[in-house]
Amino acid sequence: MLKLKSFCLYLVFLFLSLLSLPTIAQDTLVIDRAELNTPYHTIYTHLYFLMPENYDAEIAARVFRPEDVADKDAERLAIMLKQFYDGKGYYIDMDIIPRESDYIDTATNRNRYYLFKNYDEIYVEKVGDNWYYSSRTVNEIPNLHRQVYPFGSDLLMNLIPRYGQKEFFGLQVWQHLGILLIIIIAFILHKILTLLIEFVINRLTKRYKEGKDHVKIVHRIAIPVSYLILTLVVAALVPLVQLPITTGRYIILTLNALTPLFGAIALYRGVDLVSLYFERQASKTANTLDDMLVPLLRKSLKVFVVITGVLFILQNLNFNITALLAGLSIGGLAFALAAQDMIKNFFGSLMIFADKPFQIGDWINFQGVDGMVEEVGFRSTRVRTFANTLVSVPNGRIVDMVVDNFGKRNYRRFFTTIAITYDTPPAVIQTFVDGLRKIIEKHPNTRKDFYEIHLNNLGSHSLDIMFYVFFKVPTWSLELKARHEIIMETISLAKTLGVRFAFPTETIHIEDFPEKTSSTPEYNLEEQHLKSQLAAYVQKSKLMNK
Repeated sequence: MLKLKSFCLYLVFLFLSLLSLPTIAQDTLVIDRAELNTPYHTIYTHLYFLMPENYDAEIAARVFRPEDVADKDAERLAIMLKQFYDGKGYYIDMDIIPRESDYIDTATNRNRYYLFKNYDEIYVEKVGDNWYYSSRTVNEIPNLHRQVYPFGSDLLMNLIPRYGQKEFFGLQVWQHLGILLIIIIAFILHKILTLLIEFVINRLTKRYKEGKDHVKIVHRIAIPVSYLILTLVVAALVPLVQLPITTGRYIILTLNALTPLFGAIALYRGVDLVSLYFERQASKTANTLDDMLVPLLRKSLKVFVVITGVLFILQNLNFNITALLAGLSIGGLAFALAAQDMIKNFFGSLMIFADKPFQIGDWINFQGVDGMVEEVGFRSTRVRTFANTLVSVPNGRIVDMVVDNFGKRNYRRFFTTIAITYDTPPAVIQTFVDGLRKIIEKHPNTRKDFYEIHLNNLGSHSLDIMFYVFFKVPTWSLELKARHEIIMETISLAKTLGVRFAFPTETIHIEDFPEKTSSTPEYNLEEQHLKSQLAAYVQKSKLMNK
């Protein structure tokens, strides 16, 4: 696999080399001596006599004034400046360089010509009748050279003979070997860096580890970080190979773009790791506001990383970011008009976080939607209905709706009517009602300071007891459990006292039919007996003895 990948990358280098151009454009000018009478001739002389087929460093060094540099240093500085151009991948288009002897730079109003916009220290100027590299350029050459070849890497480069070797596919033998060596080093270094970075991240986040998600995210972060370091290493090594200018230009431009790209990918995936930690912390708190904030924070950070990464990539690709941002600001009004709903939804999400009408996990109801809040995002709120469907409502609309939040209840109401038969004696009814009240007082999840249990109505087929109580529970499941316990205790109490529940029926009462006993139960209505029955129920009831 390593050999296959190395070979593929090598072919890419080779293809770019076949498309490459020389450092300067090949026009009709051919010279055999230094000509310095225009900016064009001075720059051409410098580059022309440092090309392999025309190599003469002594002539190339004449582009410096003798007053600025000693003869023994002139050739070295000329070569270093040329190496800086090649290492940076700067292609000098000779067609745009002025050929007027009295050329004047409009910005400085002097006889100067600046080669690059982003390097104002590199320029030629007219002294007497000739044009030379300026004194400032001469003084800055060592510093510029160190930017491309740090830590003395140019010493290794100078040990390899460049000229006089045979060329294959536009590259000399030593360049082919250098490319293969860089590719192999990159692959080996990538494997080592990935393992090392995973180890470092795991050590730094050791106390926050949680499940397989953490391991997966760490691995996904380590890969782009490894590539980021590799691009920096390769960017430092590529100039040593002294590739043809077009090849080097495209490769260096690509590496400049890959550096912020891999950095942005690493940060983008790092947001997931940070979010995992915050989700873990949020799960430990009872308040669900932080559960809402974590997804919003994750999305905000990712959007910020993407926008910042794109700007850095464009900047490294030599786009004019200032002009781009100015253009965006001009088009901002049109964008705002086209994105009114998006902006409205965004501010709607801010209002939800500010007013907190509901939180994740709350049971809400609005305009026929009934369910649990699952997520609050930039644009919409997602509600999981009790039919297990997912409803997405734009935040701009939901803030204008009447939202009934069942999740904000301090107590959950339980209201029902207990219907008993008309033949129940008043004393038994009173005892039954007293027993119901004791059930409420003993239950651990009922509100004790407010409940209503009374004989409330004479129905068409029953005596109706109003049963109006509140549960102090946080979830619907616990509410259902409490209802179940109350109803079971009510049934048990009715059975103990002989109370019968009524339902719509038609009954013919024949009280004195021969050899037929009455269907109406016989009650012992002595007060002491009824109290003893209630006491016996209380004693055997599991709820009452908690």
